[in-house]
Amino acid sequence: MLRAAMEWLITHATAQGRRAFFEATDFPWAGALEAHFTAIRRELDTVLQDLPQVPNLQDLSPDQQVLTEGEQWKSLIFHAYGRDIADNCARCPQTAKLLQCIPGMKSAMFSILAPYKRLPPHRGPYKGVLRYHLALLIPPPAQASGICVAGETRHWAEGRSLVFDDSHEHEAWNGSAAHRVVLFVDFMRPLPLWLVPFNHAMVWRLSTTPLVSVMVGRGRAAARQWLAGQDAGPRT
Repeated sequence: MLRAAMEWLITHATAQGRRAFFEATDFPWAGALEAHFTAIRRELDTVLQDLPQVPNLQDLSPDQQVLTEGEQWKSLIFHAYGRDIADNCARCPQTAKLLQCIPGMKSAMFSILAPYKRLPPHRGPYKGVLRYHLALLIPPPAQASGICVAGETRHWAEGRSLVFDDSHEHEAWNGSAAHRVVLFVDFMRPLPLWLVPFNHAMVWRLSTTPLVSVMVGRGRAAARQWLAGQDAGPRT
């Protein structure tokens, strides 16, 4: 009930409440991330060398079973609504450092879609955050993969940003024969000052739900297991 009321206010009482996509240039930090694309991509490439160890999203968050199955959507989570997964941040230290420069950053991950995977129409949990994608690995042809938000379709380009309101119904697809990867970030939506404290309260409330606590707990366990396997090394 409270979430619905806040979403109504954001939609009807703010100038950009109905927008699907936003200009990345309105967020100066997006340009900084683009400038460090090579460093982030280098850490991603290291992660992809051990891709089977990256958790499937539905294994971290059972609520995602309606969107994916098997190994079609993998996620290396760094943050989830303000809670860190420290081992994953340590695995990608430059990426983790850059994420801290995003004002109001709440969640962040490497989002990895398998070849020919299509996510069905769905919506995000709350309109008070916006979603950011930095395209890290977009196999050719680039037009084969994309995202449609509230009827508007965009395509990723490596090293470039997309910002959108994921509370609109949206779907995404990888129409190529290789994995598609973006740096996926949720951050606090810019709002009029009178709405800001209410929005922070709603986001805090979401951070205490099982949706988040289960994901963080499973993400930390998966990260520890991966690290333990590396420390053990190959057996002879």
